[in-house]
Amino acid sequence: MYQQKVQNTAVSMVQDEAIAEDITQEVFVTVYKSILSFNEQSSISTWIYRITVNKCLDHLRSKNRQKRQGFLAQLFHKDTGEVLHEKPDFIHPGIVLERREQSKYLFRAINELAENQKTVFILTHIEDLPQKEVAEIMNISLKAVESLLQRAKANLRKSLGEMKR
Repeated sequence: MYQQKVQNTAVSMVQDEAIAEDITQEVFVTVYKSILSFNEQSSISTWIYRITVNKCLDHLRSKNRQKRQGFLAQLFHKDTGEVLHEKPDFIHPGIVLERREQSKYLFRAINELAENQKTVFILTHIEDLPQKEVAEIMNISLKAVESLLQRAKANLRKSLGEMKR
C-alpha cells in the first residue's frame, strides 16, 4: 500500500533509483521489525514517511562523509586534476518526457538546498503532502515548515536563475 509513496520519496531525495530501491526495502524491514513499537500518536503513513526521510537523510549524510574522507580522489586524475567521471544529471522517473530537461535543472537546484529545506520542499511539492503532515514527519512546528518552505523556494529561484545564465 505504501511502497510507491516510499519509493517516490526516496528517489526524489537521493536522486538514484537503485539506492532508492534499497532504501525502500530498508524502510519496510524497519517497519516490520518496529510495528509493535508503533505508538499511534501519528498515522501509520506519517510514521512510514518519517522512517523513509530518516533513511534517506542517513544515506545522504553517509555519502557526504565518504566524500570528505577522500572518496572524491577517485573521480579526479591525480596529476592533472581533471574530472574523470561526472555525475550524470538526475531525471526523476515520474517526469513526463516533455519536462525532463526542466526537471534536470530543478533537481540539480533541489540538491543544493540545505537538508531540512530539501526535505520540506520534496515532501510538500513533489510528494504533495500537506504541511501539517510534513511537520509531523519532520517533528517540527507548522511555522517551521512554512519558514523552511519559503527559504527553499527563495533559494531555488536564485539557483535556477543562475543556472539559466
